[in-house]
Amino acid sequence: MSRIAIVGSGSWGTALALALARRGGHSIVLWAHSAAVAETIERERENLAYLPGYRISEQIAATADLASAVGDAEIVILAVPAQHLRHTFQKMVAFLRPSQSLVSATKGIEDASFLRMTEVISGITVAERPLPALAVLSGPSFAQEVAAGFPTAVTVAAASNRLASWLQEELSAPGLRLYTNEDLIGVELGGALKNVIAIAAGTATGLGLGHNSVAAIVTRGIAEMTRLAVACGGRRETLAGLSGLGDLVLTCTGPLSRNRQVGIALGRGRKLPEILEELGGKVAEGVRTTSATLGLALRRNVEMPITAQVAGILNRETSPQNAIRALMTRPGRDE
Repeated sequence: MSRIAIVGSGSWGTALALALARRGGHSIVLWAHSAAVAETIERERENLAYLPGYRISEQIAATADLASAVGDAEIVILAVPAQHLRHTFQKMVAFLRPSQSLVSATKGIEDASFLRMTEVISGITVAERPLPALAVLSGPSFAQEVAAGFPTAVTVAAASNRLASWLQEELSAPGLRLYTNEDLIGVELGGALKNVIAIAAGTATGLGLGHNSVAAIVTRGIAEMTRLAVACGGRRETLAGLSGLGDLVLTCTGPLSRNRQVGIALGRGRKLPEILEELGGKVAEGVRTTSATLGLALRRNVEMPITAQVAGILNRETSPQNAIRALMTRPGRDE
């Protein structure tokens, strides 16, 4: 069994901690950016801010001290919002050792650089000290359901099959099944891009356009996702798996999806700032990932019409009604 540090005490990081604690044997530390959140978890044995209603066992220690959280860990899991990952990793990289394993469980693309999360991590180094081995954890996984122990299957990807297999063994838990993959690019992009498509699917639902429209968005959405992933070096078959199609279907249709809920509210005519304010500090990653996805697509010369219309809605350059109309009136294509 391992000592595991989870960096990020939002709903996803907390859910992972709860799942791993159910397995037993691991020593688990949950790092919170806010000392107040860490203190509340330690005192109340519940994450009242981000995942209320789930008891946190004594097996999980909460702290706001980054050095003590990650310094002695064998496995470090990053579960912070995508746009905060660079800043967080810059603070923690000095405390890491090459013998550790670093797992990105963050789904997104960085705003200005258009980099995947492992690319952000790999670009931050300490002189003469190699980074730990890198892996990615992604797949269809609502935090609340993982916290409750509902059956969930996700993918752990690493360039080394040996590392992926070891992480599969160490991070599997009752209710949490892991499949291995060597395609970090495909797994990362699948987890990031599906959030953008989920906003589109939610918008169609908010407009009251029925199930046919959502099915069309999901199907053409996976085509967009696959085009970009392949252009970036990912594998087509990865996008047909858990971290692609599986995560896309869940996020586009599940009532717990924050990105879908943002889209529904936009479709009903509400303004983005008030929608985000009602999230209470929780993040809908697709909102920030949309513009980064378009930037990456432009760089790779990949057409992404659904993503472009989502960007237009978010930037208030077009209405949800006009966005759907624009998609439906595009020139005919072969599937």
